[in-house]
Amino acid sequence: MNLPNTITLSRLFLTAGFIAFIASESTWGHLTALILFVVAAASDFLDGYLARKLNLVTPLGKLLDPLADKILVCSAFVLMSAKGICPVWITTLIIGREFLVTGLRQIAIEAGQVLAADNLGKWKTAFQLTYLIAGLIWLTLGTIEGLNPFLAFFQNLTRPRGDGAWLLPISLGLAVTLTVVSGWNYLWSSRYLLKG
Repeated sequence: MNLPNTITLSRLFLTAGFIAFIASESTWGHLTALILFVVAAASDFLDGYLARKLNLVTPLGKLLDPLADKILVCSAFVLMSAKGICPVWITTLIIGREFLVTGLRQIAIEAGQVLAADNLGKWKTAFQLTYLIAGLIWLTLGTIEGLNPFLAFFQNLTRPRGDGAWLLPISLGLAVTLTVVSGWNYLWSSRYLLKG
């Protein structure tokens, strides 16, 4: 097992820790979950960079990397819906899109083709992670009163609704739009496979 694959595998363990701590319903548990999520999200960029830089791209890495990403992001969206921050239909849409793209990629592989990730998919991931990290900050700080100005800034910045709420609604809106558009692009670019 090479270094990039080890980092990818560690993301699955970080995701398990994230889920365990977010369920604790305590400020420290939420803070720990936030830290684990940020580290896991950062590891996604690190393992891909190292795999390409060190020429360590392997079939195992190609399987594990997108799987670990989907488990991390989908579990976070399910938790956001459970906490009442993200509408359930959006979480369902995002998970459905991931299943769709995974299925299309599998069909393409069996046909000897490759469905490469496009820039829209990368932007979609960026806005999803922005939304999820902001939501986790709100879960950590949202109910605390008397915060110092620095933490109060982040509390107000990540407010999910009401006056002054903009980061969560905008990042979620962009994530949903790009989820639909990039999903359609994958479907359209693989239409010849579906016909066959």
